[in-house]
Amino acid sequence: MHNLRDIEIDVTKLGKLIGANQHQLPTYGKSRDLGYSHVEVDHQYHLVTVERGTELNRRSTSNYSDLLYFIFSEATHDLAFSYELKNRVKGQDCRRIAFPKQVELMFRLGDEFGERMKCEVDKLLVSSPYNDKFTKVADGLE
Repeated sequence: MHNLRDIEIDVTKLGKLIGANQHQLPTYGKSRDLGYSHVEVDHQYHLVTVERGTELNRRSTSNYSDLLYFIFSEATHDLAFSYELKNRVKGQDCRRIAFPKQVELMFRLGDEFGERMKCEVDKLLVSSPYNDKFTKVADGLE
């Protein structure tokens, strides 16, 4: 079992590979609240999201690789949608830019992470396919 300090060192190193800043990465042992995640360790690893003092989400695992995946799926999501915002194509579903970027960032962290994210995106798109028509209506283009 890795301790909080070891996790922080690993996450910081990996975060540099994708250009993540401290606000896109969790804190360790203590929540900063406001919807940010933090890591807890007991007999398992936990990635916990707290907002206004209320726990919104807790993902727990005994697998260290899974913990890192949870952390970086959040960080790359933030980075990918920030990238999309800067590169937005009016009338196009924003996920067309963000999802491939997120997969690319996860591959920078390792093939296992990239493949896992690609599978998650593919699965999501089966149930919620890209919808440029909705985006055009929202943009007032139709």
